[in-house]
Amino acid sequence: MIKLKSILNEDEYVDNAYSKGDTPQDNPIDDYDELDVEQEDMDDFVNFLKAYSTQLEEANCNCVYEAEYQGREVKLGKPMQGDVKKFKVYVKNPKTGKVIKVNFGDKTMRIKKSNPDRRKSFRARHNCDNPGPRTKARYWSCRKW
Repeated sequence: MIKLKSILNEDEYVDNAYSKGDTPQDNPIDDYDELDVEQEDMDDFVNFLKAYSTQLEEANCNCVYEAEYQGREVKLGKPMQGDVKKFKVYVKNPKTGKVIKVNFGDKTMRIKKSNPDRRKSFRARHNCDNPGPRTKARYWSCRKW
């Protein structure tokens, strides 16, 4: 996490220096003879790093990832092989605070999300642009697709 923050801080320093028309003194990019990276690609990468660091900071919250469901420890929010349906996932219901099991998927069908036409049809049929709450099967099914 420290390295990621130092990279982001260094990138802001370099951006500020170039925007003022100066050349940064300790720019690690100048140490190389040649780079095959376009500025647009570098900007995309830096934006990705910034978003990822935000996600890491959010993940460092004291969130619960394991809970007890019917007397046994289960992982929350991780889809796994189902018993009743094809998949199951344990989630904490925000209204009641209890852990529930969400079953989804048909055991007899195969997911063919690599086919763009099938993927598009499935996502349109299940309104995956607005999947609803995590406690519903549609949310997890759309997430798989």
